[in-house]
Amino acid sequence: MSRQLRERRDEQSAFVLHTYPYRETSLIVEAFTASWGRVAMVARGAKRPRSELRGLLNAFQPLILSWAGTGELKTLLGAEWRGGLALPSGAALLCGFYLNELLLKLLPREDAHPQLWTNYESALIALTEHPAPAEQAATLRRFELRLLTELGYAMPLTHEHDTGAPIVPAERYHYAFDRGPRRSVGEPDMQWPVVRGETLLALASERYPDEQTAAEAKRLMRSVLDHYLERRRIFSRRVVQDLAALDDDGDAK
Repeated sequence: MSRQLRERRDEQSAFVLHTYPYRETSLIVEAFTASWGRVAMVARGAKRPRSELRGLLNAFQPLILSWAGTGELKTLLGAEWRGGLALPSGAALLCGFYLNELLLKLLPREDAHPQLWTNYESALIALTEHPAPAEQAATLRRFELRLLTELGYAMPLTHEHDTGAPIVPAERYHYAFDRGPRRSVGEPDMQWPVVRGETLLALASERYPDEQTAAEAKRLMRSVLDHYLERRRIFSRRVVQDLAALDDDGDAK
């Protein structure tokens, strides 16, 4: 048996994160799979009018994929619709693109994270079933925290880094990346985000009692994610931020 056949993966649960044109008739598919993590594969002929793959390799559709290959770029052998999940629309759709972009830019290829797969599917369901802006924001914060935990960057939120003392809701803390909340900077050249203890505890409990806490939690998570993204931009973030700012033609800026 050839090595390529030994590297064949059949009938794997997956979601498409993004597709790129490849030559005249094909696509490169970035997929998030339950058992093999993020996998890149070539879908040959997927752009042809009569291709069985045409219209199937879209984001947020639960799929069953089969592929083979020994290099970083695999060959897609087959795809089937798995069903069982309502496709997001409106604000939920834009939030879903934000989740996809986080996975594309932070998750290494072929690094399996079964729990993160479950978290992702749960987030897509929650974004659709709970469309209120506050609920969708809470879903995004939950996924961001769990993504960081899965990648080994879990955020300490309930105790101060230097002393181990419990976080006091009324106090303000500097959030030191890779360490956690600190009462004092300790390193004058570092510019860490400042956050209320109440907001740290809200993130830990995944409950946001008011708009101020929710907004501050969003700002803190943006700073932490930007640290790990290492200046790679999240283009869908601006769209999510400006959902309410529609121009006269109905396009988001």
